[in-house]
Amino acid sequence: MPVSEKDTALPRRSRRIRAYALTGGRTGTRHQLLVETLISVPRYDPALSDTLMPESRSLYERARVRCSVAELSVGLDLPLGVVRVLLGDLATQGAVFVHPTAHAYHHDTNVLERILDGLKRLPA
Repeated sequence: MPVSEKDTALPRRSRRIRAYALTGGRTGTRHQLLVETLISVPRYDPALSDTLMPESRSLYERARVRCSVAELSVGLDLPLGVVRVLLGDLATQGAVFVHPTAHAYHHDTNVLERILDGLKRLPA
């Protein structure tokens, strides 16, 4: 079921709230969240959604449809750093799934060989 923008719109907060107030002063996360990293919600839980702060709830609701970290940041008008920290928290809770990017496989020669073999088998 697609999520409309109206369903996930953030309640307007004063622009005086600083990013560090939303993240508890944290700037990093244990997860590698590049701008192109895809995020999704494997099992939506409305009870969990109700317990989240507004920014995290909006991220959780929007990620019901797979999207990138950058799309979430732009769509919710939140700084990229804040989105990364809040998504990291949600991923640690198991609320969202962080899809692996190509960067995750850059040292795995088996994956690279399989890709090359697959490309060689493609018809010309």
